[in-house]
Amino acid sequence: MSFFSDVHKVVMGIPSGSVMTYGQVARFLGNPRGARAVGYALRSRNAPDNLPWHRVVNSKGEISLRKTLQGDSSRTFQRVLLESEGVVFDSYDKIDLTLYGLTID
Repeated sequence: MSFFSDVHKVVMGIPSGSVMTYGQVARFLGNPRGARAVGYALRSRNAPDNLPWHRVVNSKGEISLRKTLQGDSSRTFQRVLLESEGVVFDSYDKIDLTLYGLTID
């Protein structure tokens, strides 16, 4: 299996209402410096249509999608998806990883 398909498998296992960080996924797969590669895997053309990519956030508990020319629409979309699963953001737009983060390290 490839790293990308391994990432997809791990992310498919994140339950609704929970998040993991890019770094956690990478460390779980034995690649502690592979957080950026996890991001590439989530955006790959081979990613399954039902992949819950929105459940992966940065190590600060923030959404880290890049701004697009159209603005923050993808960032807003990820937040809406997470909030619909019961994930709460604080006044600084952060998720409390002690409440919503999976602890698998």
